[in-house]
Amino acid sequence: MKVGIVLDVDVAPGSEWEWRRVRENALRAEAEALDSVWVPDHFFYQPPEGEAVGMHDVWTVLSGVAAITERIEIAPIVLCSAFRNPGLMANMTRTLDAVSGGRLTLGVGAGWHDPEFEAYGYPTDHKVGRFEEWIQIVIPLVRGEAVDFEGRWYEARGATLVPPPGRRIPILIAGNKPRMMRLVARYADSWNTAWFGHPDDRLHERLRDLDTALEAEGRDPATLERTLGLIVRDPDQPGDDEDALFSGSVEELAELLREHEALGFAHAIVIVQPGTERSIERLAEAVRLSRG
Repeated sequence: MKVGIVLDVDVAPGSEWEWRRVRENALRAEAEALDSVWVPDHFFYQPPEGEAVGMHDVWTVLSGVAAITERIEIAPIVLCSAFRNPGLMANMTRTLDAVSGGRLTLGVGAGWHDPEFEAYGYPTDHKVGRFEEWIQIVIPLVRGEAVDFEGRWYEARGATLVPPPGRRIPILIAGNKPRMMRLVARYADSWNTAWFGHPDDRLHERLRDLDTALEAEGRDPATLERTLGLIVRDPDQPGDDEDALFSGSVEELAELLREHEALGFAHAIVIVQPGTERSIERLAEAVRLSRG
């Protein structure tokens, strides 16, 4: 099973974001032979109580990471379709894949956090319907095809990418509800579900729902890669992250990775807490142990 980390682009109220720290964490992940780095896509997150947490732009950060690394895979976790025109997104994808030397996975989803939609004037209605039209333009374009499409929300007339992408860029779709699961089964190379610690009833239910969607679409389950988001805390480092879903020793973390691999997951995408180089080294140690 591949294992990667989520790079921190959050800016908490009263704090200052440092590209230097993100850069160091990306380089440490590559040096420790982890497989991937991932970046979330939000303008901000507004919790039910308290001040909003801002975030820096996913594509700019991924471009910076692509330029300073050589081997590690890069991806958004996941990009909100509503924020970018499908033709523009296809061109951005083709370009970043070329910049990275063919290391990009295009992770996409319909979006969910209404406060940022409302703040910037994006429509909050029909998120899945809009996503379905969007993906029907993006995927053919990044596959090197010409697209003629007229939908309720999007259209394209003889659209092409010139030159076409140099390879088949993998498409990951994140989703858990029935309609999104059907779109995963119909269009995606990979599926993501998040966030978890140990396998639980919620995770098993999502796996059953995925199997149902694959059967409904007549798709061989072996043709879809499954990826999983984990939140892992190092109990030996200071911090009070309340959203950590797993906190244990390196040996216990290695066993956690084995548990998810046994369920058929091919890639674990880990938020390490705290987001330090030591946390990345500790995860890499667990990965090596899990692989024997």
